[in-house]
Amino acid sequence: MTSPTPILETDRLLLRAHRVSDFDSFAHLWSLPEPTRFTSGKPLTREEAWRRLAMHRGMWDLMGFGYFAVTEKTSGAFLGDAGVQECHRNIAPSVTGTLEAGWVFLPEAHGRGYAKEAMEAVFSWCSQAHPGKAVTCIIDDENTSSRKLAARLGFVEKARTRYKDRPTIVFWRG
Repeated sequence: MTSPTPILETDRLLLRAHRVSDFDSFAHLWSLPEPTRFTSGKPLTREEAWRRLAMHRGMWDLMGFGYFAVTEKTSGAFLGDAGVQECHRNIAPSVTGTLEAGWVFLPEAHGRGYAKEAMEAVFSWCSQAHPGKAVTCIIDDENTSSRKLAARLGFVEKARTRYKDRPTIVFWRG
């Protein structure tokens, strides 16, 4: 299933396919302890970041959905990643077969509402492109800011579990 990444626009953001020219900013984001603490669990090397960038692009070809590069509309600055994916995670309850939502932003972009704005655009696109498909997310129990954002985005807690030896909450979007 080859599916080009759509371009989504909000008042302040442009969500688009990741580009090779994003790599330095992307690798920087994924090398930082704060944004990676609850995602990859550790900062990534440039090599690992390159693989993640390629995975983001490849998800679109395999699944017809994926992650977007989130950029500031006025400056073009890379802010982070937001979207949905299929990870075939070893987690109970399973989220396989759902649109698993996620977001990660540079620390300087935190607290500005970018993640909420980006995810609302993603969900609007998902409702048209994949109507009726369940939307989920998993969040580390200690990640209070993402838990608060998930609630503002309409997610409700479905289960408490463990993922990669960490207390994790599975959410479904109502």
